[in-house]
Amino acid sequence: MTRYAYEHVQVELAMLGVFEISRSVPVGLAIEEIILITEGSVVDVLIGQCG
Repeated sequence: MTRYAYEHVQVELAMLGVFEISRSVPVGLAIEEIILITEGSVVDVLIGQCG
């Protein structure tokens, strides 16, 4: 999925709602991190962010 997200961003297409998380991260921690990112961010700031 992340490959497609990077391809979309490279050609300046929207790819909202994609977060890349290592498989070694425990599921509970991953969920907490996603909640923290989404609750503490403004959508306009997240657009086009990769890496």
